[in-house]
Amino acid sequence: SLSLLDTNLPPEAETELRGFIAKRLTKGALFEGMGNVASVELSIPEYKVGCYYCLFQQENLLEMATLESDITAPEYVICFLGGSEKGGTFRLELDKYVQSLKINLNSEQKTLETYVNPYLRSWFENSVCPIQRVVQLFQEKLAFLLHAALSYTPVEVKNSDERTEKDISRFLAAASLQGLVQEGTMTSLCIAMTEEQHKSMIIDCNGPQPQFHNAESNRFCEDWMHAFINGAEGGNPFLFRQILENFKLKAIQDINNLKRFIRQAEMNHYALFKCYMFLKNCGSGDILLKIVKVEHAEMPEAKNVVAVLEEFMRETAVA
Repeated sequence: SLSLLDTNLPPEAETELRGFIAKRLTKGALFEGMGNVASVELSIPEYKVGCYYCLFQQENLLEMATLESDITAPEYVICFLGGSEKGGTFRLELDKYVQSLKINLNSEQKTLETYVNPYLRSWFENSVCPIQRVVQLFQEKLAFLLHAALSYTPVEVKNSDERTEKDISRFLAAASLQGLVQEGTMTSLCIAMTEEQHKSMIIDCNGPQPQFHNAESNRFCEDWMHAFINGAEGGNPFLFRQILENFKLKAIQDINNLKRFIRQAEMNHYALFKCYMFLKNCGSGDILLKIVKVEHAEMPEAKNVVAVLEEFMRETAVA
């Protein structure tokens, strides 16, 4: 059975939502800590809404439940409803949001009224809106953040309020290629960029406009920065997340194309020229070279191709 702890839905819609969740529980479709997104029809509003729902257990009481047979570990289902069916684009952020609630409940026994209710009611501001707030704050300077995210450059934020610092951190995490490139490549890139101390980017938020130090950009990031700014006119946070996903998808496509050209260049010089022209024209040659250099470090022939490409790119930059 499901007991209602808190909701801001009207009674009729709440009953419908509870019925929907009960069916999912009966089918065994909920796994602890893993959120799901579905389209749900409720009485109000009079259209389908996106529903994120997640089951979690209070772990500090779970140990007691295994020792005391008459104690049942409490289980909770959290539901967030949005006016868009595209809520799935924020599923990872909402999973982290629920996990944070679970950790706080386990460690400090916070009460429903003083902590849980305010926390749950701020889910949209904290999980969905950070990307939009970052775009509005940085405007044209957003290109620096995109470049840092793609190149795994360490970012240090100074003189900022807590929310802005968290927003920047969340944006960088969402814009990085984590999970999309090989884990070993990502780790090696992080180590390489951290060792290059002069490459750390600093954002100083002391003043009306944030100031950047040691910031880099390229044509690829600048083009996508304009896509974000153009999207700001509608003010739809789900649109910003879709733009960000498209940005990452294009970066991955470019990496895969370059790796394919490098394999061809191991056998003929014309393909080497194609590699060079691709790096010149794609707009993010500086970042792509770093990524493939790390990935091909243990492959002698490909490593030689990358070394030649690096030399070509340096000569072009000097010229």
